[in-house]
Amino acid sequence: MVVSPLALSQTSATEERAEYTQFTHVFKSNILNEERTVIVQLPKSYKAQPDKVYPVIYRLDGAGNLPLITSVIERLQNDNAAPEAIIVAIENTERLRDLYPTVNEEPQGPVGLGGGGKKFLDFFEKELIPLIDEKYRTHDYKIIGGASAAGVFALYAMTEKPTLFQAHLAYSPAVWWNYGAAVTRTKEFLKKNKTLDSYLYMNIGEEAGVMRQRYNELLLSLRMDKPAKLKLVEDRFDSVSHNLTSAAGAFNAYHNLFMAKQMPLKKLTYDMTSIDAYYKKLSEQWGEKVAPPENAVRQLGYQLIGMRNHDKAIQVFAHNTKLHPDSVNAWWGLSYGYEQKEDNKKALEFLEKAVKLADKSYPYYDMLMNTQTRLKAAVNL
Repeated sequence: MVVSPLALSQTSATEERAEYTQFTHVFKSNILNEERTVIVQLPKSYKAQPDKVYPVIYRLDGAGNLPLITSVIERLQNDNAAPEAIIVAIENTERLRDLYPTVNEEPQGPVGLGGGGKKFLDFFEKELIPLIDEKYRTHDYKIIGGASAAGVFALYAMTEKPTLFQAHLAYSPAVWWNYGAAVTRTKEFLKKNKTLDSYLYMNIGEEAGVMRQRYNELLLSLRMDKPAKLKLVEDRFDSVSHNLTSAAGAFNAYHNLFMAKQMPLKKLTYDMTSIDAYYKKLSEQWGEKVAPPENAVRQLGYQLIGMRNHDKAIQVFAHNTKLHPDSVNAWWGLSYGYEQKEDNKKALEFLEKAVKLADKSYPYYDMLMNTQTRLKAAVNL
C-alpha cells in the first residue's frame, strides 16, 4: 500500500512473541535517499484497549536491543513503576555516518567518517516520527536511547532539537570523537539554555584515557551548568566493558525516568497540592489520566506516621478524603492519623464517617467495628 513517499512499502507478517506484537517496516527515506528498516513492538494491551495511547521509545542500533528493554520495562510495569510503551528499533545502514554529527579529523579514530547526524535527526523529525504517529496510537512523550556512537547522537538530539524528545539515554557515549566535538557542543548549549524540561541519563564503563577525560569534562559541565528542570542521572560502572554499559544501565535509566504510581515521599511538600501536581505530571508521561490513587496517598500518610510526623500525616490523610470522599479506607486512614497523635475524639469522629460508608460486604468490616468500639471506650462513650 503506497499512499505517499513515506508510506510503508513493506510490512511483514505479524509476529507474536509472549503477547507482544512486532511489525517490520521498510520504507524509502527521501532525506537519507535510501531504504530504512524499523521494527515496532506494540504493548501487550494494544489490541485489547483500542482507545489507549502510549509513549514511544526510539532505540538506535536495531532490534537486538528489544529483549533487554522489554524485560526492564516489564519488571517496572509489574510494580506500577512504568507505563506500557511502543518501542521502535531503528536498524543501521551506515552507522558512523548517521550517528556522529561531525566528521572525525582526529588520528586516533577513523578519519573522514561521520558527519551525517543532522540529516539523520531530520529523518527522525520529518519522516520517522510522523510515520509512527500516523500508524500507531502514540502520545507526545518520546524517548531516544543509544550506546557509544548512538549515545553521542542522543546527546546531539538534546542540544539540536531540545523538545523533539522528552528523554535522552546515552550509554557510554563516545564523546572522544573528533577532539571531543560533542563535549564542546553540549557545553555551548548549556551556556545558552538555562531551562530544559527534559531527562538525561548517561553512564560510562571501564574506559580510560581520552574517552574518560572527555566524558568527565562533559559531566562536570552538566553538573555546573545544569539547566533548570533538567533531570540528570549518571552512573559509573568501572568494571563493566564499553559494550555492556547499556545492559548495566538500562534499569537505572528507565527506573529514574518513569514516575511510579506510588508517589515517593521525597516528592511530598507541606503544600498538599504537590500530590495533585505529581499525578498530573505522571498522567502526561504515561498518556492516561491517573488521579491520585487512594491507596497510594494513604501509603504516604503511613510512611509519615512511621517517621512520627503526625501533623503532616494528618494533612495527607485529610487531602485523601477530599480526593476520595466516598472511600471507607480514606476516612479510616484519617482516623488512624489522629489516633496515632493520641487525639481519640477526632479519631472517633472520622472513623464514624468510615462506618457510615461501609456495609458488611466491606472486607474489613469486623475490624472496622472493633476499632469503633475501642475508640468509643477510649473517649468514654
